Amino acid sequence: MRKPIRSKALLVSLMFVMLFVLAACGSKNNNGAAESTAAPSASAPAETAEATAAPEAEDGLYNIKDFSNVKTNQGEAIDGGSITFGLVSDSPFEGTLNWNFYSGDPDAQVLNWFDEGLLTWDKNYVYTNDGAATYEVAEDGRTFTFTIRDNVNWQDGKPVTAEDWLFAHEVIGNPKYDGPRYGSDFTNIEGMDEYHSGKAKTISGIKVLGDKKLQVTYKKSTPSLLTGSVWIYPLAKHIFGSMDVAKISSSPEVRQKPIGFGAFKVESIVPGESVVFVKNEDYWRGAPKLDKVILKVINPTTIVQELKSGGVDLVDSFPVDQFPDNAKMSNVEFLGAIDRAYTYIGFKLGKWDAEKKVVATDPKAKMADVNLRKAMWAAVDNDTVGKKFYNGLRWNATTLIPPSHPEFHDATNPGVAYDQEAAKKILDDAGYKLNGEFRTNPDGSELKINFISMTGGDIAEPLAQYYVQSWKAIGLNVTLEMVEFNTFYDRIGQNGEDDPTVDVYQGAWGVGIDVDPSGLYGKDAIYNFPRYASAENDRLLAEGVSEAAFDVDKRKEIYKEWQQLMVNEIPVFPTLYRAVVVPVNNRVLNYAIGDGTGLYYNDIAVSADKAAVAQ
Repeated sequence: MRKPIRSKALLVSLMFVMLFVLAACGSKNNNGAAESTAAPSASAPAETAEATAAPEAEDGLYNIKDFSNVKTNQGEAIDGGSITFGLVSDSPFEGTLNWNFYSGDPDAQVLNWFDEGLLTWDKNYVYTNDGAATYEVAEDGRTFTFTIRDNVNWQDGKPVTAEDWLFAHEVIGNPKYDGPRYGSDFTNIEGMDEYHSGKAKTISGIKVLGDKKLQVTYKKSTPSLLTGSVWIYPLAKHIFGSMDVAKISSSPEVRQKPIGFGAFKVESIVPGESVVFVKNEDYWRGAPKLDKVILKVINPTTIVQELKSGGVDLVDSFPVDQFPDNAKMSNVEFLGAIDRAYTYIGFKLGKWDAEKKVVATDPKAKMADVNLRKAMWAAVDNDTVGKKFYNGLRWNATTLIPPSHPEFHDATNPGVAYDQEAAKKILDDAGYKLNGEFRTNPDGSELKINFISMTGGDIAEPLAQYYVQSWKAIGLNVTLEMVEFNTFYDRIGQNGEDDPTVDVYQGAWGVGIDVDPSGLYGKDAIYNFPRYASAENDRLLAEGVSEAAFDVDKRKEIYKEWQQLMVNEIPVFPTLYRAVVVPVNNRVLNYAIGDGTGLYYNDIAVSADKAAVAQ
């Protein structure tokens, strides 16, 4: 994954870029509502809160394998207490605070504190029976029976019921639904197509068997049903049942006074800026050890100062370009893990057909020629970017299944290698001739490519400028526009409206626990932002969740072929895989990042009333 630095010329150009930070990542996959967990350290508690040694760099490069994802407990827990959680972003969070409607990772960071899914999963991303509900699977592999625990209640005291779980499916399947969830996970439920089209008033494949018992029958038994394809987020029918479905996502009950059944309750919200949570005494796992959590948006440019001063105890993710200068910060311990995410460059190849709810590829789109897309990939050296400026905590990405899913990530696939001379030849051979400084289309007309990228830290724009300069070096005229997070995703089509002025964009995906990429690249996925479709893509995505794919080796083979298809067709190309690095104040106990760590938000505690301050 980490390859040698290639070109001295590129190194010089990157020097002008200086350091950069990736813009905020949208957790867009309809299976990607990841639930962060806290876990205890196996080591003995320390007497006092002291600095914990950070991993050392070798030849200036850090290796994420040297980091722990579990906080070292220091000291004994005090009764109660509060912590401050920093959501690192240069944009406000959107405030769609319901799992059934949210789209961006910032909102998910808020949701995690007060709501959760009914099922949990282990470190291998397989559903367990340790969550708020348990499940059984019939011999046919298609029928799931779920039982919600008796003590699982909404934060207003009402029980979470099977009717609430059914209601979530009915809302998402309603043609008036304006969120991003409806897709192959739902159309695989028996009767969902008929319900969605209005031919049936109920979903025949979902049956309420009791107050706390729900049965769902799927059309096909797939391996994904055990690893993310089941929709696990109920919707409180006693609150939303009488609302027009089209108005739920904008209602005060979603944006101003949301409820869930998680460890903490929302006490107050300053829209887009901060949230105050208080403990949920009725939480089904047991009352939280903390009394209060304050979440606030922190700009990447000020996060170091906030951490050193104790203004925040922990953050969702630390800008890794700032890590080397702060690795020895004395009042925090840096946790690290491979992120379920990657950054990418996307090409607009069509638009979203809102009536048919599928992508509509345009063979006449400006970026329709795969030769143009391949040349743009070959023109950038992300290996040097990751090593020189992320010190190994970002690294060259080659395929669209990241190494967070090691069973299915094809580490043998090199992607498209950096080679600007090869990129020029690709364009020459495809008829993109130089006319002065820039190339024309094969028909001789002007070729001007509009590129948008998200704002972020101080170096988000220099990074985007690096790509522009790399493409200029092969003769392409690319203009850059920097756009804040929420507007960016609106323009590339998260609501089904594609901005026709956008040709190329730089985005980032947080992927779901299920390896199935249909939620991002299926023809019926609204998050298929390049609006790419092909018969071969349809075939491989279908095979990846077929009965044959229960054979893990067969599924590996299918997704290996799919990864190569994406390298060949290039609707997008991955740029960087990512490590997530999280500083945690020394006083915080029982905290971890990643999946399957064993304990949850109610176990977080502190060993002192006030945050430790850097020495």
